[in-house]
Amino acid sequence: MSIASRSSFTITDADFELFSKFLEDSSGILLAKHKQYLVQSRLGKIVQEQNCPGLKELIQKLQSPASKRLREQVIDAMTTNETLWFRDVHPFDILRDKILPEMTGSGPGSRLRVWSAACSTGQEPYSISMTLDEFKKKSPGKLSSEEIIATDISTQVLEQARRGEYEMLAIGRGLSQERLTQHFRQTADGSWAVNPDIKSRVRFQSINLLGQYSSMGKFDVIFCRNVLIYFSSERKTEILTKMHGVLKPGGYLILGASEFLSGLSDKYKMIHCRPGIIYQAI
Repeated sequence: MSIASRSSFTITDADFELFSKFLEDSSGILLAKHKQYLVQSRLGKIVQEQNCPGLKELIQKLQSPASKRLREQVIDAMTTNETLWFRDVHPFDILRDKILPEMTGSGPGSRLRVWSAACSTGQEPYSISMTLDEFKKKSPGKLSSEEIIATDISTQVLEQARRGEYEMLAIGRGLSQERLTQHFRQTADGSWAVNPDIKSRVRFQSINLLGQYSSMGKFDVIFCRNVLIYFSSERKTEILTKMHGVLKPGGYLILGASEFLSGLSDKYKMIHCRPGIIYQAI
């Protein structure tokens, strides 16, 4: 059976299955059996640029040891980079109102490390940085240094995130006028740039969640939101176990609104924040 292509190439069931295996092995992303249309719409330009008659020929090119850049392009194209500022609101309120007061306590200024996993175009780590800024203004002296490590598998979105410049359409997705005025400046071309003090806390790097994280050091908080839904249950368990390994004892894991942790009760304790649920490393 072949599926007609709106992008001038065809996909057989066998080729789709082969491509699905490549995508899961290289990035962890699971493709549902009815998602052939997604492959056609997102890979049409790459198939054309590579002069491939169809998906089969593209897969053959992807298997070449010299195809690192092509593999990156394909993963970039197949990655969903849907994001917005302060997504779901309550995780950032929990960070500001519960986690930070608890971690800083009554002692001298504390050092804080946060990991924003699957950070996409940067809205999440910059939202975290704004939240830290708001906490510091409310509780001066409580934090002595802060570092946010923001990672993604897509090199393309990381380039955009590092620039820290956004069109008005992207700015309007979840960012209040007050925060826009306080933390951004308008550029000559009409876009908005994140202020240097917010930007300086964030360090971007390319990480595949299927890889190892031990070289990243230990974290107080990990945001891993709205990405685990793309992985199999086995991959989720593997990722969350590795994340536990880089969380400090008592550190916190924050998942997406529709994501839940199961089967790891020996590593994480569920905490109800009303609204929202977070997980503390045991």
